[in-house]
Amino acid sequence: MWLSMGAGAIPIPIVDFVAVSAIQMDMIRQLSNQYNIEFEENQGKAIISALTGAGMARLGAGMIKVIPVVGSVLGGITFAVISGASTYAVGEVFKKHFESGGDFLSFNVDSFRTYYKEKFEQGKDMAKEMEKEKAEPEEAAVVEEMPMEEEVSSSKLDQLEKLAKLRKDKAITEAEFKKMKKEIIG
Repeated sequence: MWLSMGAGAIPIPIVDFVAVSAIQMDMIRQLSNQYNIEFEENQGKAIISALTGAGMARLGAGMIKVIPVVGSVLGGITFAVISGASTYAVGEVFKKHFESGGDFLSFNVDSFRTYYKEKFEQGKDMAKEMEKEKAEPEEAAVVEEMPMEEEVSSSKLDQLEKLAKLRKDKAITEAEFKKMKKEIIG
């Protein structure tokens, strides 16, 4: 989940989607090895696409990142959660299938769609909690870096917190962080 969330936060549309897909395929490869199932890359890709069904929708959601500054921040955070949740759900589906003795050839996508959706929702909650836990220590650092103005709006503070998280995740450079922070603060 962490890897997918980090890849989902990449501020460049399409690159993030490709990175998350690669992480999911590697996870499936590792699960195959763990359950002594012969890995079938093409079938794995087809199953993941059929399960998520929202590959293009996820790609579309990530397109918000093309909006300068704010789009990159908001799109990165949103896509990070979606990516983490999807990876969690895909992993849980494959674990359940492999544990029941299934392999790539016997995989029935229709029988796992509901399970995938359940695990995706569970994964979203987990990803949001992970984001929240990760952001807590960063909040103090953002406040310390802010100017001593009493009237900084809560939306600006939210933007700064998200920006600080991107910097911490190394999704943006220090120079990009400072430039964007200056734009937010005004």
